[in-house]
Amino acid sequence: MTASSNASPRSQVRTALLLGGTSDIGRAILERLAASGLERAVLASREVPERGPVLGGGRIECTTLHWDALGAGDHTALFDRAATELGGIDVVICAVGLLGHHAGISMGPEQVDEMVRTNFAGPAAALAVAADRLVAQGSGTIVVLSSVAGVRPRRSNYVYGSTKAGLDAFARGIADAVHGTGVKVLVVRPGFVRSSMTAGLDPAPFATDPATVADVVASSLARGRSGVVWVPPLLGPLLGVLSNVPAWLWRRIAGSR
Repeated sequence: MTASSNASPRSQVRTALLLGGTSDIGRAILERLAASGLERAVLASREVPERGPVLGGGRIECTTLHWDALGAGDHTALFDRAATELGGIDVVICAVGLLGHHAGISMGPEQVDEMVRTNFAGPAAALAVAADRLVAQGSGTIVVLSSVAGVRPRRSNYVYGSTKAGLDAFARGIADAVHGTGVKVLVVRPGFVRSSMTAGLDPAPFATDPATVADVVASSLARGRSGVVWVPPLLGPLLGVLSNVPAWLWRRIAGSR
């Protein structure tokens, strides 16, 4: 875990906005936060169920809102509605994305365009609004679900990996931009996560699950942490080495994964 050492006193999250309301990881984070005081959450996604989810054993008052990450004009309206529902927004969780286990040379131009817009351009535009709103509020944390795939994209998933690299860099840039405003940014880099999106795929080494990612996020938020966290933590030093090995060696290590 390589989060910032400038931790604030322990804080409590009472309200949350989840961008990507159907995400297993995003919902697991809300479940975990319920144990430490989360009271209300807005789940925003393209597909809105007729009945909102029951999270945290019913302790979270959940509101579901229709929101398309690709609609640049929708982001401001979403934050307006979320602020109305929640009052202040303690945390914004960005869990938007398309699965890209094998997203490389076989993808056509339309598929590449969709992945870039869904995994990077759309969420980045929404995070720009989130940063403005939280800075105006004077507090809050933005949590961005990145991926180890963005650290050094592999030949089998370089489209997916490059979109995650872009979002990761954008989030870290926001962190610098909001420094000193009372707003924090936490970038989460999990490895392979066993979830409904990865069902049927062979897990990569050091695979984890949504609950484990949620535990790391909740613990970081409780301590007022910012910066980058890896799940599991071993991936940090491991990728620090692998990101610098020669290309010929990387191709052998990564193989067709």
